[in-house]
Amino acid sequence: MAPPAAAPGITLVRPLRGVESHSRATLAASLSLDYPAHEVLFCVADGDDPVIPLVEAALRAHPGVDARLLIGADRVGANPKLNNMAKGWRGAKYDWICFADSNLLVPPDYLQRLLAAWKPGTGAVSAPPVGTRPEGFWAELECAFLNTFEARWQYAIDTLGVGFCQGKTLFLRRELLGARGLAALATQPAEDAALTRVVRARGLKARLVSPPFPQPLGTRDARGVWSRQVRWARLRRATFPWLYAPEIVVGFVPAALALGVAADGCGVSPAASVAAVFVAWYGGEALLAAAAGWPLSARAMVASVLRDVLMPALWCAAWLSNDFTWHGVQLNARESSGGRGWRRFALPHKAGSVRNN
Repeated sequence: MAPPAAAPGITLVRPLRGVESHSRATLAASLSLDYPAHEVLFCVADGDDPVIPLVEAALRAHPGVDARLLIGADRVGANPKLNNMAKGWRGAKYDWICFADSNLLVPPDYLQRLLAAWKPGTGAVSAPPVGTRPEGFWAELECAFLNTFEARWQYAIDTLGVGFCQGKTLFLRRELLGARGLAALATQPAEDAALTRVVRARGLKARLVSPPFPQPLGTRDARGVWSRQVRWARLRRATFPWLYAPEIVVGFVPAALALGVAADGCGVSPAASVAAVFVAWYGGEALLAAAAGWPLSARAMVASVLRDVLMPALWCAAWLSNDFTWHGVQLNARESSGGRGWRRFALPHKAGSVRNN
C-alpha cells in the first residue's frame, strides 16, 4: 500500500525486553518501513538487557533511518510494559504514535495500513497478532489460540462496531490521552484494556486493521504456552469480566456435551451427532485458516482440538486467581472500582538514557 499524498509524521515505539526467537528479523523490519515521515524509538527498561546489542547492530545496519534506543524505566503506574513505553511517548516528536510489541514482524507498509484504517470517529487503531512460523507442536498450539480462536473472535466482535484495542498494535493521536499522557492507561492492569475504556469514554471507536500482522513464533514449550494463556485470560477476566464470562461456551467441548445430551433426549445417537459436529466444527476452522493464509497442517488441527479441551480448565484458572507472570515478574490484577486496586512487586526506577542512530 502506497503512503497517502499528505502523510502525517508517525512515531513508532517498540518496547523490548529480552531476546526472542526472531528478534533480529523484527528489529530489521522496524527499520525497513516504506513511509516518508516517521521515526522509530526502541525502548528498553534495563541497561543490561541482552537485546541492546541486537538493537545497536540493527541501528548500525540502517544508518539512514531516524531511529533511537531509549533506556530506562519511567514509572507511570504498576504495569512494567507501560513504564517502558512511557519514555517513547514522552520522546516522540510526532503526534501520531504507534506502539508495536517487540515480537511483531511489521511489513513495510505497516504505518500506511494503520492510517488507512483511521475513519471518522476513530479513537485508536489496533490489530491482534496472527501466529506464523511455528516450530514444533507447542508452537502450533499457540497458533491455535492466537489465530482461529482469539483473532477470529476479535474480528467477529469488531464487525459489530464494538471493537477492543489489542496490545500488539496500538495506534493513536497524542491528544487522546491529554495532559496525563500514558498515565491515563495505568488505571487497568493491561494498557490495551485501559485504552479501550478511554476511547469509549470519548465517544469514539477502536478499529481493527485487516488482515492482522504476523508474529513469528519459532519454538514454544507447553509450560510457556499455558502460562501466557493463563495471563491473557486473567487479564481479560479482570478488565472485562462481563465479556469474559461467556468464553466458557465458545469452545467445542461445551457444545459437544450439550449436543450429546440433546441428541439422547431426542432419540438420536449422541456419538454420531457429536462426530458430525466435530467434522463441521474443525473443518470450518481449517477452511478459515486456509482462506486467511494462516499455518495449517494435520498437526495444527490436533492442536486445535487440544486447545478446546484445555479451554474449560483455562477459563476456571482465570477465575481462581489474580496472579500472573510477565517476563519473570510476578503480578497481581485485582478487580475494583475504576480499575484501581491492582498491584505488582517493586520495580526499581531508572533514569532514562538515549542512544541515537
